[in-house]
Amino acid sequence: MRLEISRVESVFDGMSFGDAGAYEKIVGRAFGEVDPAHPLNAEIVNLGKAPKNAAGLVEYWVDFCLLKPTDIGKGNRRLLYDAPNRGDKLALIDINDAEEGPTTNDPVTVVDAGNGFLMRRGYTILFSAWQGNVQAENNRMLTGFPVATDGGKPITGLSREEFTFGHGDSPAVMPLSYPAHEAAQGAAMLTVRQHERHARTPVSADQWRFLSPQQVEIDLVAGFQTGALYEFIYSARDPIVMGLGLVAVRDLISFMRHAAADDAGQANPLNLGTGGPAIDHVIAYGRSQPGRFLREFLYLGFNEDLAGRQVIDGMLVTTTGARRIFLDHQFAQPPRFHRHHEDHLYPGDQFPFTYATRADSISGKNDGILARGLATGTCPKVIHGDSSTEYWLGRSSLLMTDETGKDIELPGEVRAFLYSGSGHAGPSMLKHAAIYSQDPIYPLNLLNYNALNRSLLSALDDWATRGIEPPASRVPRVRDGTLAPAQPQSACGFPDIPGVRYSGLVNELCELDYSQQPPTPIAGHDYVILVPTVDADGNEIAGIRLPEISVPLSTMTGWNTRAAVFAEGAVMMVGANFPFAASAEERRANGDPRLSIEERYASKQDYVDAVMRAAAELQEARLLLAEDAERYAATATATATANANAVQIPG
Repeated sequence: MRLEISRVESVFDGMSFGDAGAYEKIVGRAFGEVDPAHPLNAEIVNLGKAPKNAAGLVEYWVDFCLLKPTDIGKGNRRLLYDAPNRGDKLALIDINDAEEGPTTNDPVTVVDAGNGFLMRRGYTILFSAWQGNVQAENNRMLTGFPVATDGGKPITGLSREEFTFGHGDSPAVMPLSYPAHEAAQGAAMLTVRQHERHARTPVSADQWRFLSPQQVEIDLVAGFQTGALYEFIYSARDPIVMGLGLVAVRDLISFMRHAAADDAGQANPLNLGTGGPAIDHVIAYGRSQPGRFLREFLYLGFNEDLAGRQVIDGMLVTTTGARRIFLDHQFAQPPRFHRHHEDHLYPGDQFPFTYATRADSISGKNDGILARGLATGTCPKVIHGDSSTEYWLGRSSLLMTDETGKDIELPGEVRAFLYSGSGHAGPSMLKHAAIYSQDPIYPLNLLNYNALNRSLLSALDDWATRGIEPPASRVPRVRDGTLAPAQPQSACGFPDIPGVRYSGLVNELCELDYSQQPPTPIAGHDYVILVPTVDADGNEIAGIRLPEISVPLSTMTGWNTRAAVFAEGAVMMVGANFPFAASAEERRANGDPRLSIEERYASKQDYVDAVMRAAAELQEARLLLAEDAERYAATATATATANANAVQIPG
């Protein structure tokens, strides 16, 4: 390992954060060398086919960024590793409530520190790139991973692209993940279908063309709506050794945690004088794609470093569902992930799903996410938190049920939580990411679950570093009636809300045959997917019920439906929000079965008191921090006293 540091600068306008004091930012690149013959590198696809240096090692580089107390001795001796999402930093947004903006990926001002939670706790934060195909823009974190060859000759093979267009502009130009071996129509096939389960319609040769080995142009096919699935299968070349992202994270964290200096003699920037790195423990955080990466990291055994030491002590994995990631494959595409409509056939969501090792009658395999870590004594403590959306689109039920829909148990190293009534991405992300908010039929659910990230991170830290047991899991279960089929509507208990059509659609899962392109479902190898049941208001019964759910002003779901302009009827990566009627008169006129606001709360103070009681109960259960309980009290007071465009609570 060799570090090249390009910048060291003060951040957050020099603000002092309690005992930790001021913070600084260190930006650079880490250069690594990998032995293809080492047993702990054996999982990396094509590593032995990558170019090697004179020592027989494979070279790579990754961007990294450290946020640390200027005086490292004032830190809490914990390294928080934040796995970037498509090159973007997330921890300050998801844990510190920082607003996503122009400097999110290069934090500078005190605004970028958000509420300062991680800094006030004294964490050193490490961000490092792991995805091998991120585009160089918006200060994203990049990698330099080699291309594998067959003895110097190009490696070729079939690769599959799936395109969806949120517009009707024709022709449409799309990039390919890998260059075409033959940029000729005879070496590729293009089909279109409106929805995943529809039959494929071949697109004639005069309706598409290669613009270059890495671009195709498509004339949109008449008769298909916006959002149709265009599937392009072609002979690709030059596969990137994407699995090096797993090695890079393992080796960089291990270096930061243990090494006094790099191989060129440059001191570890986390050194405390001459005493080595000021790090005793490592906690990792990953939401969505990074969370799926961390699950893959565990599953493939990368939490053991080359010296046999445990790399990460605790992992907070959120909004992943039961998925892993399409990473350690020859023509990998790690940005892809399975949704109800898009990217349904890519690898990354097949058995094993849960953390415990178990036999699966559908695949015939016996495995689990923690199997390798338990075998080598390098298993971290894991807290897994999912939004409601993950049950509908990420098959979260498979964390807690078997293939037939029967309850199973988590191992002692894992706790799982449902963030009741929440959507996949928090409100900060929804404001800026069109992929989440494109054409929903119903109003967006903007429930903010960052307070749960903070409380669960605190519990995880105590568990991983001091052995203090965290709160018990809070997830829906079949045995108590809080986990059930999505259809019929009565199974999960969703009320008949005026103007709302309950579709009951989930992202179904079948074992797939990947020996051919396109991958094909194996008949009769379907998994049972279940969803959380709801109360009379339509709010989920199980999980961690934040005050928005336990003292509601509306129904908040983890599902929403696409409008006619894009894949009509498909379930989206956002939730929906259905406000209650203000008065009993309005409720009766609308035929709404849910009680109105005035029927629930006798006065504004009654509402505020109920919110404060709910927050206090969560705080007592160690599921909400004191500072967030205070924020809820302030927000409830502001909500109850607002005038314009606010829900009217009786005076």
